[in-house]
Amino acid sequence: QRPESYTVKRGDTLYSIALDNGLDYRELAAWNNISDPAAIKAGLVLRMRPPGPVVAAQPEAGAQVQPDARVQVQPVTVPGSVETRSLGGDSRAGAEPRAGTEPPRPAGDLLKTGPKAMKLPYSEENLAMLLRQSPPQPRAEPVAPQPGAEDGQDTVAWIWPATGRVLAGFSEATNKGVDILGKVGDPVFASASGRVVYSGIGLRGYGKLIIIKHNQTYLSAYAHNSSLLVKEGQNVVRGQKIAEIGNTDSSQAKLHFEIRRLGKPVDPLKFLPDRPS
Repeated sequence: QRPESYTVKRGDTLYSIALDNGLDYRELAAWNNISDPAAIKAGLVLRMRPPGPVVAAQPEAGAQVQPDARVQVQPVTVPGSVETRSLGGDSRAGAEPRAGTEPPRPAGDLLKTGPKAMKLPYSEENLAMLLRQSPPQPRAEPVAPQPGAEDGQDTVAWIWPATGRVLAGFSEATNKGVDILGKVGDPVFASASGRVVYSGIGLRGYGKLIIIKHNQTYLSAYAHNSSLLVKEGQNVVRGQKIAEIGNTDSSQAKLHFEIRRLGKPVDPLKFLPDRPS
């Protein structure tokens, strides 16, 4: 289960935090009102889930609620003649607003602030205060599945992302995926259908990197490429060429391939089909 918050540590980037938690870094930036993903600092507390709606306080059990308190209005005598307006729409003279005043603003105009980064030390009290300050969110409309994305939470049909032999296998301590040998310019294929959530060079040690989100459970990562052929937000299908093998941030040409379940690296060889001998 993803934590409610995360305190940024020295050496963290928004991209690495998103990858380690199975998130799109742009969503993480939006939840925390971060305009520059490269500008986060150690000690910043990040919200790791979308801000929820503010729930109206309920009266305590047994509390008496007044049905409808009416305000007594006292008549005021004003010198001189005053034009009056009937309750109907056919008044003869409309009252003009006084100088220096402005008409009342719609309630919606008062709630145009976005979620703020949690820059206070984490505590239940600070979290509750920030939630109280967050504006209510509109009710989410049902969203149709994105083209190319896998439907099931845990059902992904994987294929090999490159044709070379496995150079190094998975190790929880030293290698978060598998390394597949290749030549510079060899094709890299999407291992499963999904949406590109990252395409760039923002993660140290990965070189030119592509990350694809397949569903709410699985991400795949493709590192050390020489060229990137897809953009963030683009939907891709299984087997589509998305990059070319390279040696960026690597001593030799290879594809470093990861599968992450809920942000945690898993052994790709347990998910990829057997290769013909």
